[in-house]
Amino acid sequence: MSEPAARAGPERDARAPAGAPPRLAVRKTCKLFIGGAFPRSESGRSYPVRAARTGELLAYAAQASRKDARDAVVAARAAFAAWSAATAYNRGQVLYRVAEMIEGRAGQLAEDLAHGEGASGAAARRAVGAVVDRWVWYAGWPDKIAQVAGSANQVAGPFLNLSVPEPAGVVAVVAPGDSSLLGLVSVLAPVIAAGNAAVVVASEARPLPAITLAEALATADVPPGVVNILTGRTAELAPVLAAHFGVDGIDITGVPAPDRAGLERLAAGNVKRVLCAEEDWAAVPGLRRLLAFLEIKTVWHPAGL
Repeated sequence: MSEPAARAGPERDARAPAGAPPRLAVRKTCKLFIGGAFPRSESGRSYPVRAARTGELLAYAAQASRKDARDAVVAARAAFAAWSAATAYNRGQVLYRVAEMIEGRAGQLAEDLAHGEGASGAAARRAVGAVVDRWVWYAGWPDKIAQVAGSANQVAGPFLNLSVPEPAGVVAVVAPGDSSLLGLVSVLAPVIAAGNAAVVVASEARPLPAITLAEALATADVPPGVVNILTGRTAELAPVLAAHFGVDGIDITGVPAPDRAGLERLAAGNVKRVLCAEEDWAAVPGLRRLLAFLEIKTVWHPAGL
């Protein structure tokens, strides 16, 4: 059951500057991000999000249901065709615009990290800077993927044989629970840079950075439905996405180790690509995630025509 929004007495804002008059805390109820809009969960459920160190109530997050997860897949599927057909140069420009929007919300994101993860103010600001750098890094890749993953293959005959990378489709991503922003960006950005559409399950205990990222995405040039972000219980949402026949791949890195085998069995229903690759999120990313959800198509063409 969700905690009631109305509390017994006025709750003072502990984050108000020292010496300032006391203010009544205004706690927002954060919504989902599906199809470029911010709907409430169809179930009407929400759950409290509390500060890591003090236990202070920060906000309420929407608790997505199975239907919300299915709606997010429908939105991603509808957006995939146009996003994957866009030029690689255009996708890179859109991603770079997202980095600009994230930097414009650096203060809010640093506050989300400081309270949600218990980081110091300086550490939170450094983490946001690393997030912007990570997003810019991936923004430079869309028009280079074909050169890295594609090839011209030698054949015996008057033909050209080319291997061309293409996005897999709709990819579900379970974000890391312990790195609610840098880890989230590290698993989301390569998916959409490669031309896929994404359905993301945010960190269950620390969803606020994901919600702020969704607000940045909504004001950037990312087409509606290319990124969909769900908050709620990982154990409830991940199996729905793993079993969904409209999902072409799933990154289960953010799922607790004991639950991964069950998701892999569900994913086998439509032969999804499954990725589980734990890593140091602060390290320079490699190409593993960028290439994980690509299909290699082979094209034959008569030589000289």
